[in-house]
Amino acid sequence: MKANAALITILVMLHASAFGAEDEAKFSAEFQNVSKEYSRSRILEFWGYHEYHGNQNYADTLKLRYYQPLDIGSFQGTIRLDTSYVSSYGPSYPAQSTGQYSAGNTMLTAWGNHPHFFPEWGGNLGARVIFPFGNNGQWAIGPQVGASFRPKENAFLNLADFSPLARYMYGFDTKNNSFQVNPSQPPLVRNLQLFPTLGFQINPSTQIRFWDENGVIYNSAGGGWFVPLDAMVTHRLTKNFLFAIGASKQVVQTYNQYDWSIYGKLSFNF
Repeated sequence: MKANAALITILVMLHASAFGAEDEAKFSAEFQNVSKEYSRSRILEFWGYHEYHGNQNYADTLKLRYYQPLDIGSFQGTIRLDTSYVSSYGPSYPAQSTGQYSAGNTMLTAWGNHPHFFPEWGGNLGARVIFPFGNNGQWAIGPQVGASFRPKENAFLNLADFSPLARYMYGFDTKNNSFQVNPSQPPLVRNLQLFPTLGFQINPSTQIRFWDENGVIYNSAGGGWFVPLDAMVTHRLTKNFLFAIGASKQVVQTYNQYDWSIYGKLSFNF
């Protein structure tokens, strides 16, 4: 528990300690903090993922994601809801064919800030809750802290934004499933998730984004890192429609997640 408390403390202090005093002054002169520029549009996204887990084992995921602006008095932020269906197949899974989907986890994430709460910080605090609707699901909750910065002038390689985020997830219940009944369920989640998100503007309608969808994970329960190289190209066709394709490949995997993943989305804002 002490280790978990220490990790949560690190999350809260992440933004303040990211730079030394001299570096922070230089950073502030070159970058504008845009963490409080929340979208006021509602966004509905349809995602598809295809993952390879090694040893001829695969997982296909269909995901629905929805963003809702959050306004409570002077507090502004965003609520995000994710729900999914998953098809896992291969020698390590019970005999089944591709296309047979079962309910996956549902996640509710909220973040934002109040103008009188850490007013000089200019970042976002939030939390995520995982609801175990899948066969191997578990309840989990975790705080998150993040910020977003935009170059004040023309940036090297057309940098559009730098949006770091850190989240610590703590699993605490496995839907009352026992390992005798459900031997394939994973252990309770105890991990630190880091997203050093970078966006680069290719043209006015197109970006390439790194570590936006898939980030670095540290397993605080038993040790081990998962470090992927993750890239996603987004293209806005109209004011209200955007599509994206991406891919992720593990480069360090002492904490097992997947070998590679390809994914895409259709995004509608209204």
